[in-house]
Parts: sequence; structure tokens; C-alpha cells
Amino acid sequence: MIDQARWAEQFLHLAFTDPSLLNQALTHRSASRINNERLEFLGDALLNLVVARRLYTLRPDDNEGDLSRARASLVNKTVLAAIGRELKVDTQLILGPGESRSGGAQRGAALADAVEALIGAVLLDAGYAVAARLVESLLAARLAALPDAAALKDAKTKLQEWLQARGRELPRYLVDSIDGRDHDQVFTVTCRIAEPERSTCGVGRSRRHAEQDAAEAMLAALIRDAE
Repeated sequence: MIDQARWAEQFLHLAFTDPSLLNQALTHRSASRINNERLEFLGDALLNLVVARRLYTLRPDDNEGDLSRARASLVNKTVLAAIGRELKVDTQLILGPGESRSGGAQRGAALADAVEALIGAVLLDAGYAVAARLVESLLAARLAALPDAAALKDAKTKLQEWLQARGRELPRYLVDSIDGRDHDQVFTVTCRIAEPERSTCGVGRSRRHAEQDAAEAMLAALIRDAE
């Protein structure tokens, strides 16, 4: 494992004036009372601001909802964890013994939190402009590949807009069952509309995913009927 300073220069293209900030950003709460949680708070705020400003410039025709969905598709734990793996953050994370033995360095949440903390550390060490450039460089490829506003709408939003455009009542979602243990649950949800009277079923690892699954099935059925 290379030392933290060399890693930062190689993967972040930055040299920290205050190496203790870099060390703190890479320290998981399981390892020390002085850890990356406060830096994560700062990094999250800056990340959202920089991405929002970039999207505002890049997508002048998008409304507020479109911009919010675009930002959410870029600023989330899945994307940040992927960036963490690309930066090999897992090789630099400082973990407590138990967390290290259980593979904590590979966990998406730990990687995502560390990426946000690193952004926060750069903000404190080098200022807004440098931290903003880092955010833009980390997300450049994903920004360039971002689909248009319509493609980013989830199934529930698309179904709602389809019904509203035809003056129909909005759907209702009802949880039919929750199976499995707390950490491994499967939700079954029914989506119901009044006009025409119809219901579809969705299944997912969370209520939200199950609702999306049911909405997607409902929208597909309505479109087929309309053809």
C-alpha cells in the first residue's frame, strides 16, 4: 500500500498542505473518535452545490424536477462508491480491527462516505475552487453520459404524468406483504387506479422498489390498451 500523500497525488492529483485532513478523511468511525464523519458532512454539501450549478448550466431547458432527478442520478451512494473503487480508496481506508476483518473497506457505504469526506478535506485544505474542480473531474464522464430528462424519470413519475395528462385520478399503492428477515426483506405492493379500474403487482427489496415495479407494470398495461 502506498502512503496517503503519494496516493492523493496519484489519484486526486493533489498535494495536501495539511496531511492530517487527508488522514482524517480516510479514517472510518470504527478506528478513531477523530474520523471522517464531519468532513463527510462538508463534502456532501459541496458535492450537491457543484453538481447543481453544473447541471443548471448544462441543461438550460430542464425544469426544477428534471434537475433534481439529474442530480440524484449523480449524487448517490452507488455512484460515490463506484468512484471510491476507481480511486482505490479501499486501499487507504483506516478501519477498526472488527470492521477491517469483516471486509469494511469494500462496503459501498464506507467508500461513498470516504469520497464525500475527501471532498470536504480538499475544501478545507485548498479552498472552494480546487474542491469544485475535483468534484467536476470525478463526475466528468458521468455528466457527459447523463441521459435526457425524460429518460431519468422513474416509473411512478411517468405513470403519474400519464394519468394527469388524461385527467385521471392518481394511483394508490398498497403494501400486500413483507417477507423475510429485517436485513433481507421482500416487499409485495399493489398499484391501483380507478379509471379504468385496474391493479398491478410489484416486488422489490424495499417498498420504494416494489412500488416502482408495480408502477412500471401499470404504465406498460395502460400504454398497450391505448395502442
